[in-house]
Amino acid sequence: MNLNARQFDSLPAPGADALAQSEALADLIRGRLAAAGGWLPFDRYMDLALYAPGLGYYGGGAMKFGRRAEDGSDFVTAPELSPLFATTLARAVAQALTQSTRQLMEFGAGTGKLAAGLLTALADLDVPLDSYAIVDLSGELRERQRETIEKHAPALAAKVKWLDALPEQFEGVVVGNEVLDAMPVRLVVRKLGAWHERGVVTLNDRFVFDDRPVAPDAQIDLIDAAIDEANDEPFAEYVTETHEAALAFTKTVCTMLTRGAAFFIDYGFPRREFYHAQRATGTLMCHYRHRAHTDPFLYPGLQDITAHVEFTGISEAGVETGADLLGFTSQARFLMNAGITDVLNELDPSEVRRFLPAANAVQKLLSEAEMGELFKVIAFSHGIPGTLDSFAAGDRSHTL
Repeated sequence: MNLNARQFDSLPAPGADALAQSEALADLIRGRLAAAGGWLPFDRYMDLALYAPGLGYYGGGAMKFGRRAEDGSDFVTAPELSPLFATTLARAVAQALTQSTRQLMEFGAGTGKLAAGLLTALADLDVPLDSYAIVDLSGELRERQRETIEKHAPALAAKVKWLDALPEQFEGVVVGNEVLDAMPVRLVVRKLGAWHERGVVTLNDRFVFDDRPVAPDAQIDLIDAAIDEANDEPFAEYVTETHEAALAFTKTVCTMLTRGAAFFIDYGFPRREFYHAQRATGTLMCHYRHRAHTDPFLYPGLQDITAHVEFTGISEAGVETGADLLGFTSQARFLMNAGITDVLNELDPSEVRRFLPAANAVQKLLSEAEMGELFKVIAFSHGIPGTLDSFAAGDRSHTL
């Protein structure tokens, strides 16, 4: 078996069935490479590796979300880390719902824990909800979401529906947790002042990077200026990503939203920070069994491939559609504004087995060394005057 994977000593080897799936996806990608003349731009490779039906990381049936490598998962998200994340987010969602209609839509719902948590918390807040729509490309994840919601919010499961296509118009609240970072990115490289696009070729039946000169376009011109503005010294080589898919997605959602709010929670930076010297080798990252590494060709279809979000571009894309920028801040500030400490204090500290894990999880959600600073929250709105309590203090929109 000629897997295009380099076995890292620190990474556990997949089982036989998983390896067979990875090889089948590798064969599919090789076929696309041949049809394209032997070279594919990286964003096309990333799209296939993540979303090829039945074979890609999100298109297949592998376990993805969880707290430990032992359960077969690859990374943990905030809703998996603590139910208090959904309970707190529900407070911000509730305030936005009171100024729109009683509909909620979630993109990339993962295991369904965020959906179940939001449904339950909104009901506890006596916030009426007519429907909860989920948009997810993975049929396997849809079934897992259905099971989770029926288990944890059985009385509210009838409100949930899964969409195969976006409506032209939507009034209500949209939520996307770690959605933007999973969208395919182009890789571009500036070498001694000349721009190249980083693509994928095969060498000895394995996938490797190959750079080709590329004519600058509007996105590259913007990046070129941003790199020079953010850094005092020139670089012999600077690798970074362009985020066309995430920008297009943001525009689509904000165009669809006629009244209400859209919240996106993800890791990343404003433009000036994104193109700092610290990220001169790019932000592309892979996750496999709770280990992070930088080889996107390891076990295609069995690992997550992701890139940090450049939030200034996301802000510009949303505002360009006519939406208002509702706010932009760190996850820690957003959750504190929304009352996560009050939610934690509702638990009885004397119930140590329940309280201590909850307090530890909240610390991870808020800590600068964990998720609190790296993760940001950006929100857009139509028809919501002013801002929400969750952005009332520590708003960083001026940094975009």
